[in-house]
Amino acid sequence: MWPFSINKKSKKIVDEASYISLKETTEEAEIEKMVSKLEEIFYNTSKEIVILCIGSDRSTGDSLGPLVGKLIEERNIPYPVYGTLKEPVHALNIKKVIKKIYETHQDPFVFGIDACLGDERQIGYILIREGSFIPGNAVNRVLPSVGDYHLKAIVNSLDPLSPIHSLNSTRLYTVLKLAEIIGEIIARVAANDRISRGNAEKTNVT
Repeated sequence: MWPFSINKKSKKIVDEASYISLKETTEEAEIEKMVSKLEEIFYNTSKEIVILCIGSDRSTGDSLGPLVGKLIEERNIPYPVYGTLKEPVHALNIKKVIKKIYETHQDPFVFGIDACLGDERQIGYILIREGSFIPGNAVNRVLPSVGDYHLKAIVNSLDPLSPIHSLNSTRLYTVLKLAEIIGEIIARVAANDRISRGNAEKTNVT
């Protein structure tokens, strides 16, 4: 969980980033746009892709990551998933989990998923950005940065005096809807990945 403020500079970044908004009608074309962007990212790496979903099931606003982890794990995607409702990855265990990821997977491509607090006008935005992110930044937790790419969904507005209140007062409907959309996007990318890999194997055999 980290803050996302909107000013002229960051507004330009948002406009240039790949994103869809829950505030608008989330049509098929919008989802496919995000699927295409994620395919471009995943298919251009030869590393093993690992999905890392950050968050805690003890806070509504922070439960996005574990919800996404549960949804995509149930879809049997071909990528290892860390962070589910059953086994969430949060401030208390993230260092241990990151260590496990790099011990289990040789030079992995880590794709992070986390909730975000920001401007009220941006609630419902889903963005994909290059580079690592710092979980817990919005609530002043000192945690390690992680990820080669990351996806963030703005679940509520940031109360600078009490970010914890922002998390705990977040609507479950918003979080669940965002998690379902993100889960669908990743599931489609994974399904297309299976098809492309299968076709490649057939071509190599023939």
